[in-house]
Amino acid sequence: MEVSTLSGATPGIAFPPGPESCSDGPSSYRGVGSTPGGLTVPGREPPFSVFTVLVVTLLVLLIAATFLWNLLVLVTILRVRAFHRVPHNLVASTAVSDVLVAALVMPLSLVSELSAGRRWHLGRSLCHVWISFDVLCCTASIWNVAAIALDRYWTITRHLQYTLRTRRRASALMIAVTWALSALIALAPLLFGWGEAYDARLQRCQVSQEPSYAVFSTCGAFYLPLAVVLFVYWKIYKAAKFRFGRRRRAVVPLPVPMQAKEAPPEAEMVFTARRRATVIFQTSGDSWREQKEKRAAVMVGILIGVFVLCWIPFFLTELISPLCACSLPPIWKSIFLWLGYSNSFFNPLIYTAFNKNYNNAFKSLFTKQR
Repeated sequence: MEVSTLSGATPGIAFPPGPESCSDGPSSYRGVGSTPGGLTVPGREPPFSVFTVLVVTLLVLLIAATFLWNLLVLVTILRVRAFHRVPHNLVASTAVSDVLVAALVMPLSLVSELSAGRRWHLGRSLCHVWISFDVLCCTASIWNVAAIALDRYWTITRHLQYTLRTRRRASALMIAVTWALSALIALAPLLFGWGEAYDARLQRCQVSQEPSYAVFSTCGAFYLPLAVVLFVYWKIYKAAKFRFGRRRRAVVPLPVPMQAKEAPPEAEMVFTARRRATVIFQTSGDSWREQKEKRAAVMVGILIGVFVLCWIPFFLTELISPLCACSLPPIWKSIFLWLGYSNSFFNPLIYTAFNKNYNNAFKSLFTKQR
């Protein structure tokens, strides 16, 4: 998912001499190339500005943190036997996609950001590999978030029918569909001739500029999973509100003749008062489950909220730009792109922060290494 150049916003960057690239056409799926933001003196390149060095340093730190944190999650899942089950396979799938984003996509995107006019000097073959991995990994990361949300939703609302065996099958199917759909979206231009990623004349490497592919890719990679996660969280909210309403009616006075054995089956504790009245406290015995479900609902809400905030500016731009043949200034394209990339950093932080087992596993992992 290609980005527009940071150099457009950082005139202090040194640009090698050469013709400027054209950016009049529709923007690419990852932001389209742009012209340099400043002019260079012939035979002399200006030094890097402090702002440029700061931005590049922050982006390098983001890449390193995203890679290391997701790698730590993967190593923990592989080494801890208790994590070799649902829903940790969904977490592992998300971590794999995010590790690939940090290892294969973000570094080359940063190199492209720093080149004059976003020229691509690494050849046509590597361009196709980079663009394919860009779309594949980012789309898989987004759909994995939707899969985790669906798994939590079924766990909360159908915990009796959604057994461990059913969860295993459902999670395996969701992972397979996630990567298959992501591969289809990423490879469609190569398989079906749906536009060209590399322009040898302009030395530009970008996602296919076909408007029909832009609509197909943005809908398949973002808008469809966005609809899924919003629907899921709305259902989770309704289920939580319904359960809260039931618990408010938990204390009910009953007539004297009713004995403890005649209490409703959902009641777990029965107390008899001296004044000839029986009070039933409906403690379901699942208070630990309710607390767990509450944490899961909060986790899903935060995961979805961060996901939407990170990706919706970029995909709104990428859907509108091809249709109206207009584009944002390069600096905003860069901001939107790297904001979307940052979602791969936030994902492991969110779903491990709400699971104490991960914190204990991390401590054990580092303790054993010492």
